[in-house]
Amino acid sequence: MMRFLFTQLTFLFLFVSASAAATVVPPAFRITGKVIDARTGEIVVAATVQLPDIRRQAITNEKGEFLFEQIPAGHHVLEISAVGYSTWVEHIELEKDAVFNISLQPYITENAGVVITGVGSATTIRKTPVAISVLRRQALLQSSATNIVEAMTVLPGVASVSTGPAISKPIIRGLGANRIVVMQDGVRQEGQQWGDEHGIEIDEATVTGIEVVKGPASLMYGSDALAGVVQFLTQAPAPEGTIQGQWLNGFQSNSGLLHSNLRLSGQHKGINWGGYVTTKSAHDYGNRVDGRVLNSRFSEQNFGGQVGVNRARGFSHLVFTRFNQKPGLVEGDRDDATGAFILYGGSPLERIATKADLRGRKPLIPNQQVIHDRLVSDNQWSVGRSLVKANLAWQRNQRIEFGNPEDPAEQELFFDLNTLNYTLHWQLPSVKEWHTTLGANGMQQQNKNKGEELLIPEYRLFDMGLFAHTQRFFNKGTLSGGLRYDYRRLESDAAMEGAEQKFVAQKRNFSNVSASLGYSWELDSAFTLKFNVARGFRAPTVAELTSNGTHEGTNRYEYGIPSLLSERSWQFDAGLELSYDHLQIGLSAFYNNISNFIFYQKLLSANGGDSLVNVDGEDLMAFQFEQRNAQLAGLELVFDLHPHPLDWLHWQNSFSWVYGRFDERVDFSTPGSDRLPLIPAPRWRSEFRADLKKWGANIRRGYAKIDLDINARQNRFFSGFGTETETASYTLVNLGFGSDVVNRKNQIQFSWHAGITNLFDVAWQNHLSRLKYTDENPINGRVGVFNQGRNAYIKLIVPIRISR
Repeated sequence: MMRFLFTQLTFLFLFVSASAAATVVPPAFRITGKVIDARTGEIVVAATVQLPDIRRQAITNEKGEFLFEQIPAGHHVLEISAVGYSTWVEHIELEKDAVFNISLQPYITENAGVVITGVGSATTIRKTPVAISVLRRQALLQSSATNIVEAMTVLPGVASVSTGPAISKPIIRGLGANRIVVMQDGVRQEGQQWGDEHGIEIDEATVTGIEVVKGPASLMYGSDALAGVVQFLTQAPAPEGTIQGQWLNGFQSNSGLLHSNLRLSGQHKGINWGGYVTTKSAHDYGNRVDGRVLNSRFSEQNFGGQVGVNRARGFSHLVFTRFNQKPGLVEGDRDDATGAFILYGGSPLERIATKADLRGRKPLIPNQQVIHDRLVSDNQWSVGRSLVKANLAWQRNQRIEFGNPEDPAEQELFFDLNTLNYTLHWQLPSVKEWHTTLGANGMQQQNKNKGEELLIPEYRLFDMGLFAHTQRFFNKGTLSGGLRYDYRRLESDAAMEGAEQKFVAQKRNFSNVSASLGYSWELDSAFTLKFNVARGFRAPTVAELTSNGTHEGTNRYEYGIPSLLSERSWQFDAGLELSYDHLQIGLSAFYNNISNFIFYQKLLSANGGDSLVNVDGEDLMAFQFEQRNAQLAGLELVFDLHPHPLDWLHWQNSFSWVYGRFDERVDFSTPGSDRLPLIPAPRWRSEFRADLKKWGANIRRGYAKIDLDINARQNRFFSGFGTETETASYTLVNLGFGSDVVNRKNQIQFSWHAGITNLFDVAWQNHLSRLKYTDENPINGRVGVFNQGRNAYIKLIVPIRISR
């Protein structure tokens, strides 16, 4: 920690000294403008205006005007967004003061605008050849999801593996876990992400947008980006001369979820600061099959802050966040006679759960606590017409699992993971429309075991990568591609458990060359074709190499394989986009060929049944990691209709389908054992939405929507050794409403969002829910725990404006 703080102070010293001592300062200019409605000519107030590459933001005033000062010369991307309008984007070469008069068109789709993930510098989605989806803050505010990963599953091609309402992991095109790199504001999130029952340690209330790169074409991130990258963007520094914030409160009826977030930030003469605090609490959720699901409750207490300095030549920011979650772990044990949930199963305290047990908010045994601390030094300088980015981050992830009802304070498992991430990007001056970025990034990591039991050994990891990425802008297209080299060293320690050796010491080295090349062809203003081919890489995790144990929240005993090889893939992508004023169609298709795909399968006993391991008197099924060559293919379709003259009506649709299989059967006695595990069912989402920009003197940007979430039967599942089972189809109907309430100056006084999910209280199980494989209910014969029933929700957001 002291070394990190010393490094940050050094960064600040160099930043201030270089700014003060430079004899030749790059020219800097002003950008001003005015934003109006393209159809009515009315002023658009509170539109967000951004220069993403240099982290500058402004808000249009009551006259629709905005101002940026001290903007360095060179290439920039200007983005303007407002609720109810399509995002406006322009690539500019700033050589003098610039004035823009912008007319915003009514909203068609959110999948537009600027992206910074998977590319060397900020660019538009249309100019990227890889498949990228975005989710903006307004869509997140309208969501009733209980965690940030569930909120992003509305995007085509994105699903989640869940272990109850608090714990979800992203799946992109049928791949998840360590095949996806999760980023928060450019920092790679490291938190034992190999575990199914470990969620993403990011506070959803702080997220202003999500960018999802689908496929291994993101050269900036190295190993583990085989399936893609998820980037969570949090609040940018407040506009110059302002102090602003918000107070958000939410409630959900099904689980009694209470959610509150208070955020405040400001900036004066380039000195900026900000802070937030969040609390969440929920009791057990319910459905009409299971009633209240025992121990599905959870709580969170999160906070964070940021201080920094912005100058014409760049910025230097120091950010700290703490994520503190306490979720219960659903085991789903049942009483044979009544079908009721059992508390403390397999222990001397075992008993049937009472009504009082099902009403509490404090997690029962088993449960876990996840504490994730981040300290980030984020720095950027303009050097002539180049841009240098230097990012250093320290993370500490503590995962503590409690599973002994006779001693609730006993820490059965305690992983203490410390990670130092580093990133350096050099964005070269553009030359004849070539935009090139060179970079290096990696991490140094150490994990210690502090619990009573062991699942993985203590280990140390060193990871580094070098890359070059370039874009060439043509009149009707963009060429994009690059190369990357990765090296990873993993050292794990030997350990004893009693008189037996639990782990042997290991040392493994992994390296790889990755590449990507693609072209986005803009045939005209409405029609775009995209093609991309990419080579991806993933080194096996410490869990896949060394596991020997179990922990609460799973029903399996895992064995690792020390000889596992790295996964390598070739992925081919193609897509087309048609975008008109009243119609948008998008189609993306992919084929992914993976060598040495790693998965876990059940072990068979000598007599052909399940292999069982007895742990503290409880028999657990044994699983072992294995690898085979595999293939995936799929597509995503988007169809949005905004019919004229019914400009207030939207009909938005998306369809996702993915198919995965091994080159040969894993279990030759079982048909279907050549299919990949954890493949989501085909899914169609259809939303009818009515927007009302103005109603009376005080209502603005009102909406009402009804959406259908149609999930097909998943009968193409991994059947080998009984690992997965078929999942029935289901359709969920959801309602939503909301608006802004403004004063006479058209300033927002508060915003509200409300609705009902699962309107008809359907009994459903998602194919990727891990609770689907808990005990059978002997009363109704249904296997596993079902997902949440009918749920009403409401959110109230009050903006805070202290000065402007």
